[in-house]
Formats: sequence, structure tokens, C-alpha cells
Amino acid sequence: MKVLHAFNVPRSGSGSTAASLNTIAALRQHRGVEIEVFTRSSRELPPGLAGRLRAGVSAFYPAGAVADFERCLRAFAPDLVHVNELFPLISPWILRRCHAAGVPVVMTIDDYHPTCPTRNHYRDGALCTECLGGREWRAVVNNCRNSHAEMLVNAGYNVMVRRAGLLTTGVAQYITPSDFTGQWAVRHAGLPADRMNTVNPCITLPADAVDAGKGGYIAFAGRFVPEKGIHVLLEAAALMDVPVKLSRHVTQAGTLQLPPGVEVVVTQHREELDAFYRGARMLALPSTWFDSFPTVGEESMAHGVPVVGSRIGGIPEMVADGVDGLLFEPGHGADLAAKASALWRDPAQCSRFGAAARAKALARWSSTAHADAVMRVYERALSRGVA
Repeated sequence: MKVLHAFNVPRSGSGSTAASLNTIAALRQHRGVEIEVFTRSSRELPPGLAGRLRAGVSAFYPAGAVADFERCLRAFAPDLVHVNELFPLISPWILRRCHAAGVPVVMTIDDYHPTCPTRNHYRDGALCTECLGGREWRAVVNNCRNSHAEMLVNAGYNVMVRRAGLLTTGVAQYITPSDFTGQWAVRHAGLPADRMNTVNPCITLPADAVDAGKGGYIAFAGRFVPEKGIHVLLEAAALMDVPVKLSRHVTQAGTLQLPPGVEVVVTQHREELDAFYRGARMLALPSTWFDSFPTVGEESMAHGVPVVGSRIGGIPEMVADGVDGLLFEPGHGADLAAKASALWRDPAQCSRFGAAARAKALARWSSTAHADAVMRVYERALSRGVA
């Protein structure tokens, strides 16, 4: 099978890019798929106003990128095309080119871009759904990113995509990381339910697991941004007499007012992040947005470290409450503190949860299982033909 993958790489990198690269590697390794990759990188944009202007123009119709894609499509002659995020330098107009060429398309949707110009339905520290129902203009009025020009481009892009039906015509199958994300796209973006498939992201599985009951702290890993709920964890930390450690990558800036007993660990390499996971008794996932299926949760569970997560988005699909972790009410630091404290005081339960978490990771999130699941979607797309 020949598959052409197409996606835009954001300036600072992203989880969607990592997921695309992991999928490509899994398909090549386990299923022998012949893959060509077509990308554009936002790092190519010049800094300042010039870069914003070019991104704005490209978002609506990057003629050069569309022409380059069409040449790649003809030269490689794939059996199907797999696309992920195309904003701003590639454009969903390439889907029409695939349709005209008779090539089925599989599209991965791993965030809420089809219904939110800023992708995450989160504004001013709270969930926001004001743009639903064709009201993208609310993002401009609310100035969600503190730049009216940027929001005008983002909102205009969403209007164009919605009114032109660019995410439906020519897309044979969709992949989302969780049932929640897929059902959201069906209910609020009008995408067809019979073409929606849930495929969890894959991760690199560690060779062995730790005994979480022997861990020495509650861990948090990820960006220090409001939607990840770090303020909820800090509120909980102030209510507990338990050590808490927050990990961020050296490339990600972040300053916080920390209560006693909370420490920031800066990691530079994968090995350091793995060591951080393996030293914990549990990982906190205190997200306050519709988190699709956070990779840090998968990674922690693969090490045998259970997750205490918000009951929001795709997290309840990752964590089975009372089986391999615990769930708490999103945004409620006191509930997080109560759940985490109880689990902390029961290291044997931590060990049991961790073992169950490890078993789930081995069964569901390996590159082999992921490749098999993606191939099943490809077969459905080929069977359906051009939508």
C-alpha cells in the first residue's frame, strides 16, 4: 500500500505533529506501508508582521503549496492520502485535489479546530463554546488570543472551511484520539458519524514497569498553561501534606508561584522525563479543557504509574476509575486533593492500579496495535472509495 501523509508543522512543534510521525513510523515498521510525506513548516515564516501576513494569506489559499501537493500526488500516485492539521500553510483545499484525482482521504482530527478558531474551546481560564453554531465571529469579538488580526484570520478560516464543506467532501474516513473528540465533531461540526473512528495515539513502551507504591511524589508533566489545570493542582497541593513535582521541558518557559512542598523539575531528554515518571507514585492530569487523549497520561501508565485525572474530555476513556487510576471533578482542587491523598496513603492500591495501567498500555498503545488500528481505517477508506 502507498500512502501520502500531509500535515503542517507549527512553529513550536505540537502533539499532532508527534502523533503523525509516530503513526508513520508504526506503519512503516509493522505493516510495510510505503509512505511519502508532504509537509510545510510554520518555522519557514519570517518573524513579526511579515510572517503573520503570509500566514494569513496562506490560510485561505496557499496556491504554491496546493500546486506542490498536486505534483506530489501525481508523482507518488498513492492508494490513499492521510492528512492531519493543514493550517495555515497547506490548506484543506488539497482535499478537493484528492477528490478530483480519485484518491480516498483519511483525516486525523485530534483537537477542536473544526469548531473553535483557537482549537481548544478555552478562554479566560474557563471552557468556552460561544463559537458553536456558526458563530466564529465571537472569537474576534472576544479577542481570544489578544490579537484582533490573528483572530480575524482564524475565524475567517473556520468560516471558509465550514461553508465550503472542505472537511466533508473527499474525506472517506476520520480518525480521532478519543470517542469524545469524535462525537464532538459529529454533533458540532456536522461530520458524518459513520466515517468516524477512534484510534488512540501510540507511545514508545518502556521495557519494564516500576512499583508505583514506592514512588516519592505526585507528578505533573506538560506545559504550564491554564487549560492543563496546573492551578487546580497547586490548589490541591496547598491542601495536602504530600510532595508534588512539576516537570517541564527546557524549551518551555514557565513561572509559577509555588506553595510549600511543590518543586519544578526541568527535563532536557526523553530519559530524564522517563526517570521523572518512574519516581512518582501517581501522575495528576488536572485538565480543565476538553483534553482529547493526553500522551503524558499514556506514558505514565506505561511505566506502571497510575493517573488521577479530571473527568473531562477523553480522560475518562484513558483512566478506568477505581481500576487503574482515579477520576475527580474538573476544576475542583479539593476533590483532587481528597482523591490523591487517599491514594497516597494506600501504596498497595497504588501498586495495583499501576499494574493495571501498565497492562492497559501494553494492550492498547503499542506501535503494533496502533498500526493495526490505522490499517483497519485505511481498508474502510479504500472500500468506500472517494467520498
